[in-house]
Amino acid sequence: MEVRRTAPVKLVVPDEYHDDLHETAEQFRYCANEASDYCWDNTSYEDCITSNVPARNALYDRLREETSLTANLVQEAIRRAVHAVDSGVDRWKKGKRTNKPEFTSWSMVYDKRSATFYRNKISLSTVNGRIECDFELPADSPTPYEEYVLSEGYEFRTSTLQYDQATNEFYFHVKTRKVDGDGDAIEIEVSDDTGHQTVLGIDLGVNSLAVASTGTFWSGDKYDHWIREFEKRRAKMQQRGTQAAHNAVLRLGKRERAWRKQYIHTVANEMVSEAVAQDCDVIVFEELTDIRERLPHADWHHVWAFRRLIEYVEHKAPHRGVAVEQVEPAHTSQRCSRTDCGFTHEDNRDGEQFQCLKCGYEINADYNGAKNVGLRYMRKRQHSLRSSPTSGGADAPVDVRVTGGTLNGDGYRPIADS
Repeated sequence: MEVRRTAPVKLVVPDEYHDDLHETAEQFRYCANEASDYCWDNTSYEDCITSNVPARNALYDRLREETSLTANLVQEAIRRAVHAVDSGVDRWKKGKRTNKPEFTSWSMVYDKRSATFYRNKISLSTVNGRIECDFELPADSPTPYEEYVLSEGYEFRTSTLQYDQATNEFYFHVKTRKVDGDGDAIEIEVSDDTGHQTVLGIDLGVNSLAVASTGTFWSGDKYDHWIREFEKRRAKMQQRGTQAAHNAVLRLGKRERAWRKQYIHTVANEMVSEAVAQDCDVIVFEELTDIRERLPHADWHHVWAFRRLIEYVEHKAPHRGVAVEQVEPAHTSQRCSRTDCGFTHEDNRDGEQFQCLKCGYEINADYNGAKNVGLRYMRKRQHSLRSSPTSGGADAPVDVRVTGGTLNGDGYRPIADS
């Protein structure tokens, strides 16, 4: 697995360049939507275009004529649309709801030809030529920019320029990849052994932000409390209706975003440490598809937290030798996690409590879900290995780490004394 790092950097954009960037973003968005129109077919996913080459061959010349974008920005806009269409087709194939991708947000993708880095500034391609913007870096050193972007041990990858309308600020999210002295990507070894694996299942929810199959809970109470506090403070300031109050609201928004990110980083670190302490090779999450339908009581900030948590764990875990996987979410909260039962029914769960209607097993509902997430990965992996022509048809031992022991196809097994 490649080692990748992202360093968000605030840009100091002179006022005279704001219009250049806004017009460039508008044209980039136009190209992405035109490519989406061309690649998507509402009648059959088999007729959708999910490969970059045919899309680029069909659209590049026209989009270059219709816009003032550089060649690289047009190509990145097409590539973004193709990737989104491919994701939509994958959902379509699985029978999930999906629609033609539509791009509305302020965001542009830059490669190493359309963005050039200097020590304290960056040069960016726009519809009106190149512009240079200084960086506003934190006082603490080394900053992520210094650690990754300026380091010879990392190389620049295609990155994203974003605009925060609330604060009228531009941020460049610089993506890098760790390389050796010859410029080749450095791979981190994580367990991909067809033999024994131990997994940590993770269930995401509202009352408990996350629960591990080991019985470790990360409560959502503190997270929800501070979100409500920020909302109360914001409402008070907005009632004043003055420019000073408006500026205070913007500053409060920045503090809130920083707090939320730091909080989720802390949970992600603890989750990875839990996996390492329990000798787990893999951390397994549910896929977040249709998360709003599955968790109707989840607010926007819960969904944001779920996505960031998985993203941060995927970022951190490989450095501790732990892989990260996702499994289908269907019925993990309704299925009995006892391996000799497995009865699934919507009435098994009543709020935070789970009681199997068949065998009578009682347990916290989120903990039951976390065990089921791990068990689903176990069954999925064993099935794929049995189906593989190179596996010899043998089952691969996979254990799900639970409180005081492990679960496998034969049931609960306590941890042996050392």
